Amino acid sequence: MAYLWELKQWPGFSYSLDNLLPYIAQARKLQGQIQSLAASLELKDQGELLFREALHTSAIEGENLNPQDVRSSIANHLGLPSAGLPVTAERHQGLIEVLVDATANYEKVLTAEKLWAWHSALFPTGYSGIKKIIVGGWRSGVTPMNIISGSMGKEKIHFTAPPSNQMDKEMLQFMKWWESSLGKVDGLLRAGIAHLYFVTIHPFEDGNGRLARALTDLALAQEEMTGIRLYSLSTQIHKERTSYYTILEEVQKGGGDITLWLSWFLDIYSHSIESSMEIIKGALMAQRFYTNISNIVLNERQLKVLEKMVQKLPENFTGGLTNKKYSAITKVSLATVKRDLKEMADLGILIIGEERGRSTNYQINRSLLE
Repeated sequence: MAYLWELKQWPGFSYSLDNLLPYIAQARKLQGQIQSLAASLELKDQGELLFREALHTSAIEGENLNPQDVRSSIANHLGLPSAGLPVTAERHQGLIEVLVDATANYEKVLTAEKLWAWHSALFPTGYSGIKKIIVGGWRSGVTPMNIISGSMGKEKIHFTAPPSNQMDKEMLQFMKWWESSLGKVDGLLRAGIAHLYFVTIHPFEDGNGRLARALTDLALAQEEMTGIRLYSLSTQIHKERTSYYTILEEVQKGGGDITLWLSWFLDIYSHSIESSMEIIKGALMAQRFYTNISNIVLNERQLKVLEKMVQKLPENFTGGLTNKKYSAITKVSLATVKRDLKEMADLGILIIGEERGRSTNYQINRSLLE
């Protein structure tokens, strides 16, 4: 069966809007909910979402980035405190630059030069691993571009992209579609189509998946008309990586109907917002907590432990905070542990659980989160 790009109607796509309406309605509902929280989102919380996006868009391609390097790069770009973080690797800097540019500069025209610059930022040395690749330009050569997943020796071919000698024509058509579809195609559907369209062409030797997801972020930023990153699509795609490649393969052989892909994409979008809302709710709870205890003097040990507990919000601290856990975090004697915990309980910062003896545990007083 022919792939999408081999069909007569290419690059035309067909889909059933009636079948997609329930997915669009759910996505729009969640979109409204998360946008209502945006004004309360601090820069460091945006940084956390960017951190997740950077880690997971690379992990989908089988590349595991150093979390400290990524955090350092984000701190540098967003002007956040970076004390104690190492100087980041150039390749991490490049990825963060692409992700930031994709959302922050959503009003700028998409050009080949922009895509080439993004690609160059992903591969600053001109190598992908130990292989030298064409950087900052479309792929060339006669070797078929197969889209695969799986580890070395266990690769699975999902589909084959158009030949390299068609890249100029294909990408010119893509960018014309990008401009002409803005405001004429539903913004969420346009983001999903853009992702599939770009991945189908696969214009670069490497990095196509990461750039497809950056373009998706750009399309969504244009649709939402905001440069604030509120969710991480790549985190959700990474969670469902197997179905991602399965759906891509199925739709490539689906005769030009991409309803299946768009319904999957809208589902992923909705799930990414749901996950992000939990993160944002936790961040807002943390803000309220620290505001409510701002007039209370606590020692460094107590603040360190509270920070660990706050990181779990909006959930409770798993299993509660026990003497043993407090000691493991602070490295102090049992007598000091008990004194610190009693003081925070007396101040109303912590609430003692129902169990006693060695099982005595504490949770943050949730009235301080309101």
